[in-house]
Amino acid sequence: MTVQAQFGESITQAWRGDMDFSQLLSMANALDATGHQPLSAVLYQTWLARNPSPFAYAGYFNYALSLAAAGDDAAAEAAYRRSIEIHPAFAQPRLNLGMLYERQGKPEQALAEWRWVADNIDAGAPANTELVVMALNHLGRLLEMHKRFGEASAYLSRSLSINPKQPDVIHHWVHLRQKQCIWPVYTELHGVTADEMRDATSALAMISITDDPAVQLHAARRYAAKKVFANAPALCDPRGYGHKRIRVGYASSDFSLHPVSMLMAELFELHNHTDFEIYGYCWSPEDGSGLRQRVISAMDQFHRINHLGDEDAARLIRSHEIDVLIDLQGQTSGARPNILAMRPAPIQVTYLGLPATTGLPGIDYVIADRFLIPEEIAASYSEMPLYMPDIYQVSDRKRGVGPKPTRAECGLPDDAFVFCSLNNNYKYTPEVFDVWMRILQRTPGSVLWLLSDNPWAEENIRKEAAARGVDGTRILFAGRVLPEQYLARYACADLFLDTFPFNAGTTANDALWVGLPILTLCGRAFAARMAGALVTAAGLPELITYKLADYEEKAVALAGAPAECQRLRQHLSEVKQSGVLFDTARFARNLEQRFQELVAAL
Repeated sequence: MTVQAQFGESITQAWRGDMDFSQLLSMANALDATGHQPLSAVLYQTWLARNPSPFAYAGYFNYALSLAAAGDDAAAEAAYRRSIEIHPAFAQPRLNLGMLYERQGKPEQALAEWRWVADNIDAGAPANTELVVMALNHLGRLLEMHKRFGEASAYLSRSLSINPKQPDVIHHWVHLRQKQCIWPVYTELHGVTADEMRDATSALAMISITDDPAVQLHAARRYAAKKVFANAPALCDPRGYGHKRIRVGYASSDFSLHPVSMLMAELFELHNHTDFEIYGYCWSPEDGSGLRQRVISAMDQFHRINHLGDEDAARLIRSHEIDVLIDLQGQTSGARPNILAMRPAPIQVTYLGLPATTGLPGIDYVIADRFLIPEEIAASYSEMPLYMPDIYQVSDRKRGVGPKPTRAECGLPDDAFVFCSLNNNYKYTPEVFDVWMRILQRTPGSVLWLLSDNPWAEENIRKEAAARGVDGTRILFAGRVLPEQYLARYACADLFLDTFPFNAGTTANDALWVGLPILTLCGRAFAARMAGALVTAAGLPELITYKLADYEEKAVALAGAPAECQRLRQHLSEVKQSGVLFDTARFARNLEQRFQELVAAL
């Protein structure tokens, strides 16, 4: 008997009012399994109207599932609400309603549903434990996305107190502590050991904890082993395609007002379209920014793939016969590593997204320079370095710089020496903060200007300063502003103090572009050498240190040497005009030469 015939019999039985709940579930599940969710919804609707049952609350819940699968969110919401009305303590429809509201862009309504579950359902009852943990994790995830870090941490702590064996939750909990500057990052948590915290730490969070490339590689491969397809058949022709124009694809969720696009926009515009055909594969937000439009306009072809699953996206890329596919994500938020795991292109390269080894088996090369990844360290990377001759990082020379603000407009004292470190707060570590506080103590009248990333970090930073004997009023915070204003205010600082082990990347490029010297501390891994690579390309090796003590002494010395600071600014002005650091056209030609060499070697 066909599914349609079975449905006909079942709908008649439901109409007559003589179908029990188990019969309903059996037929509805068969319809759902064969992709007939609309028929399943009709069956539930008929049964609910004509079959009084103590299981009506569950019927409405399943009805809502079928409606949601069929794309009728409004009707699904009403069915979930009816299920809750009949059985107020039934948690599942509230969990699903939260997901529906989140998908509709209604975060507060989503949070309200999950909070009800977290606050009203007894997690101690075995039947409820998983549901409450799920609600707590949804709360933590969505609150973190909306930068409500304190609340997110509290909910994830509750989740781990119920079930401490949740590596994905632990890694978010750890990174939330970094974002709020809660030190030490690894601390006592009931049921979770420090070793378990380390084992759960994501590749991105690990960059702020250690500059050991072997440890970073281990973290990256641990993620890949859990999340990425293993031994997926390659979709591409490994011999290449012999196109007259080499086809280069860039894949990213950051083709928007994001640091990756802020660096790369001019590269896309300067590609040699006579010899190269440039494709963009995008699952980025439509933020309406001029930067996003620049990126789109610079591509020969631009494809949104946010609506495609990983396999369909990989097959689309394969259908375009891409020769070189550039991953701009690594293991950062929004990454889709399973596209790369299916190898839609014969040559796959990672760039900019994650300043560390990705550990992803589908990636062959990482774009680097010999300062960034010395040859003796290359074995600690899962990718082979694709060495650029001057500098690994590209720049956008078209970025606009707003009018220079006054120090008063930035909340800075006119007569102070202003140290700054406008990096994301999760890059701040207690070891470097110790040094910053000693620098302030040794340079009377100086101030430290940091990024105002979130209020929890600000409060904790001021507490940490006081604990080290520094008046919290000497720590000043710069709020987030538009890119042009952000660049302009660097002129109000005297010296950029780099973070370690996660150096400034895009931020370092920006500061050097507007002539602010950067004092960096260099280590062994990618992220701990980024600023050093930029400073080297700028011809200022005297701004690179390798020990915390030397970093401290150099900062104090520069604070007392205004003529030397002015010389550094003048040098950077010359670099901006004629140096290799910001020569984007030269970078584009060098990169294209590398692509040609790779394709020729197939």
